[in-house]
Formats: sequence, structure tokens, C-alpha cells
Amino acid sequence: MSGEVLNSDWLAERALRSPGALALCEGDRRLGYADLDRRVSEVARALCAAGVKPGARVAVGFGGLDFAVVAHAARRCGALLLPLNTRLSEREIATQLDDAETEQVLRDPGQLAALPPSDAAPPAPPDAGEPSTLIYTSGTTGAPKGALLSPRGFFASALASALHLGALPSDRWLACLPLFHVGGLSILWRSVLSGSAVVVQERFDPEQVDAALDRDGITCLSLTANMLARLLDARRDAPAPPTLRLLLLGGGPCPAPLVARAEAAGFPVAPTYGLTEAHSQVATRPPGAPPEVGATPLPGTALRIEAGEIWVRGPTLMNGYWRRPEASAAALRGGWLHTGDLGRLDEEGRLIVLDRRSDLIVSGGENVYPAEVEAALLAHPDVAEAGVAGVDDMEWGARPAAWVVLQPGADPDTESLRSHCRERLAGYKVPVAFHRASALPRTAAGKLQRHRLGEPDPAQR
Repeated sequence: MSGEVLNSDWLAERALRSPGALALCEGDRRLGYADLDRRVSEVARALCAAGVKPGARVAVGFGGLDFAVVAHAARRCGALLLPLNTRLSEREIATQLDDAETEQVLRDPGQLAALPPSDAAPPAPPDAGEPSTLIYTSGTTGAPKGALLSPRGFFASALASALHLGALPSDRWLACLPLFHVGGLSILWRSVLSGSAVVVQERFDPEQVDAALDRDGITCLSLTANMLARLLDARRDAPAPPTLRLLLLGGGPCPAPLVARAEAAGFPVAPTYGLTEAHSQVATRPPGAPPEVGATPLPGTALRIEAGEIWVRGPTLMNGYWRRPEASAAALRGGWLHTGDLGRLDEEGRLIVLDRRSDLIVSGGENVYPAEVEAALLAHPDVAEAGVAGVDDMEWGARPAAWVVLQPGADPDTESLRSHCRERLAGYKVPVAFHRASALPRTAAGKLQRHRLGEPDPAQR
């Protein structure tokens, strides 16, 4: 595609170039690019007839092929796509919908048939530099912030990935990552750029992924470390299929023994570091590179380390956070994205990530922010203080654990605390253990020291 794609409709251009090529496949449902283009136009016209105007927020709470259709349709009518994390609690989803002042909420694919039909052409999409996607993420404070992503940013990311790792019209991406995450959503845009196909699975299931690898001619795959471990277990370490040329491994730390195990089975593992705020990939180690080699920045991306923090600059940076000018200014200072992650650059300028955000818990590829869990615990009437930190977990990498100081005379049982959290948080955010403490470790200024939460209780020393 030419550079003019930045100010045009990616899908419409691809449908003209490759009308009969397979675009999306989910089970028995198959759409070529011309068919997908027609279906997207139908949904875009229906959204407009339902009152969706340019800039309106359209929330989508389902996955699969239908999500892909709505994602393209939202762009076509100039709306702002809000992918909903279906693992969140209803309370958390409601918070996002309220913050975004969402005009249209689609929680079930069946709602698409109920939209009013229309023959009117949707308005021309806004400039490609304007935001088209709103994905909620959290900083170290745990307060949800909506990252504003643009077609120009997705284009720059897809093009850089193609230059770095290759992209062929014959590729078949297996999209088993949640499409509400930027890593899953990016697969859709990369495929349109190259004219390749995406095999969609609504959720990760190791047995289904195993079957698809051997059955569907999959060439590219994105997984988190936990997913990879479960896949290898499902395959009983059987050799990788000969069609597979790339396995992007991200979503958190990539344990060296796991990478070695996968590579021994012939999987072309490419550990990658990325962020929602950078439209996914920032730096990726190509398959076959020695394990001690760092991740190479994608073409057009500059990296810098200041006081141990990873800074990123390039055309893939977000526009900012939704209605958070102060947070946007803090994150995008001087044209650099201040990630809050720790790392270093080797002599070749390759990135070695040392740690994620200081208090962040990465559990099975999902981010758990201690402050958010602590806030939920503090809403319990028997809890006076709460601290949350990660504990090592063989299956998930890490899980949250809680330390609580109770109100005088209070004596809640563990199940009460756990049920309270389940009502307010996604399941992966609920602490696996609740420890009682007489006091929590704090600095002289009163700041909680989460890294000391596992130390012996001061009252028992």
C-alpha cells in the first residue's frame, strides 16, 4: 500500500487490490476482503442510522470475527472504537463506559442485526492522525486511563513490524489473544496492510490453538508466556508445525527456560516488548537470535534510558490519554514516552528489559495494579489499611497477594474478603492470599512500601 493509505480507508483499498483473498476465518465462517468490505459498509451505515456520529464512542463487548467487523465499521463512520475487556467486572466496565461518555454499547453480536438498515453513505473518516481507538490501560497509580490510538499509529506499527519481521500475503495469523488488547487488535491492522488472513479464536484455549496450528496452515502467532507454556503442555512438546515462521511472545517477562523449551521444539520465538501507548510492539528480538541478545527497536523507533527508565520515541506513540491532559503531558514529555519500565541498552542499542513498572503485577499477560486492588479492599467496612504485592506463581508468573490491617474489633474471614473483591474486580485481580498485619511498612512520609509487604509483621519481631 502507498503512503496515501494514511488518509484513506485501509480495508476499502485492500478489497480493491485483493478482493478474493481470505481476510477472516472463524470456525465455518469465512470472509474474503471484498465480502468483508461489503459487510463493514452495512454495519457502518447501520451505526450511522442509529445516531453514531464522527467522534462518538462505540463500545464493543464481544470478540471474534464480529468484533473485527465492528472495528472496521467504527473507523469507516469516524467513530472512536472502545474495546471492552470482557474479563472485567460489571462495575469496572461501567466505570470505563461512564468515563468515555459512550454513546453506543454493543455487548452481543446479535445487536448488530437489530441496528436500523440504511443506504446512506457514512461520512468520510477523519484524518488518519486523529484518534480512532480508545483502549483503557492503567499507570502505576492503578487509575484507568484511555489511551487514544490512531490509524496513523497503527499503520506505522504494522509497517515497522513488517520491515523487522516480514509480512507476506500468504501469511495466516492465529488471533487467539483477546482483540480488546492492543496486541490482538494490531493483528487485524497488520493483516489488512499485507493482504493476509486472520484465523480468529474468541478466547485462548490451548487445545484449540494446538489443533489450529496443525490444521490451518498458521504462519504467525502471538502469545503471552503463560499461554505458550500451556500450549507446549497441550502439544506434549511436539515439534512446531513447518508452516509456522513467527511466534511473538509478549505481555510481560519471557522466562528464559520457557523460551529455550519452545525453541527446542522448533518454535520461532520472538520475545517482544511493547505497550498500549505505543500501538503494541516497541522492540522485538528476531527468531533464532541468541537468548542473551536484547530486543531490536522496530524501524523508526528510538529508545533511550534515563535513570534506568525506558523512554520511547517514534511515529507509533499514542495521541495522549482521553481527557487526561496532565497525565498525557507527564507520559509524553519532550516527544518521548516515559514508560515507567526499567531496562538498559546493550552496545548495539538493543533493549534488555529489567522489570516492568515498579509495582505492576503481570499475571498471565494481564496487568494487575496494586493500588486498584487496595482501593477495592479499603471499601470493605472491616479493612483499615491494605497493601498488595505480587507473589511468584509457577503457572501465571505472578499473582496478587494482600496484607490488611483490620478495623478495631473486626474479624472477617478470608472468604468474606475474597467475595468482596470478586464483586468489584476481574477474577485475575483477586488476591490469592490475605495476610493480617498489625501495621504496613511505610516511609517517614507515610508512603506504602509494597516491596516490604512480605517481611515479618513488626508486632511479631
